[in-house]
Amino acid sequence: MRMNVEYGPDDALLVVDMQNDFCEGGALAVAGGAALVPGINAEIAAARAAGAPVIASRDWHPVDHVSFAHRGGPWPEHCVQDTPGAAFHPDLALPDDAIRVSKACAFDADAYSAFEATGLGGYLRGRGIERVIVCGLALDVCVQATALEARREGFTTLLLAPLTAAVDPQGMAAVLDELRDAGVAIDGEARS
Repeated sequence: MRMNVEYGPDDALLVVDMQNDFCEGGALAVAGGAALVPGINAEIAAARAAGAPVIASRDWHPVDHVSFAHRGGPWPEHCVQDTPGAAFHPDLALPDDAIRVSKACAFDADAYSAFEATGLGGYLRGRGIERVIVCGLALDVCVQATALEARREGFTTLLLAPLTAAVDPQGMAAVLDELRDAGVAIDGEARS
């Protein structure tokens, strides 16, 4: 599935957290996560063909991260640095020149947005990027935080709704409404 997006060199495709632990069989699996990969691969190919950079964010937690349930956090242990669960989905066609952004790397701080404490906003502005196109996992956690932060950073922001899935599918409509209210454009209908 290819979305109807025209990419240009002032666009960036931001693929959020397409990691093994967030796909079926992972520690914090989102239903339908792996099924997003072919569509995201089509967007990666289209972005590259148009000269738009591809960025892939990832949770990259140290062992014993503050977000883990055994530390009082809300999540099971997931995406621990250098483990198979933290790796990008094996079918994700990330090019060698894709920019990989690691987040939530400190023991004592969590981060949901790919922009949070990563310097990504300044990097994109320095490359002349004006629009950020967002897809990946999970809609109601890191995708939502990333899209909202992209708007706060001043980028025109487009969410590829069919290329994301939610931890809680019942809450998707509310998340999409919040994103629209913040000025994020929504392309397509979200999976339910």
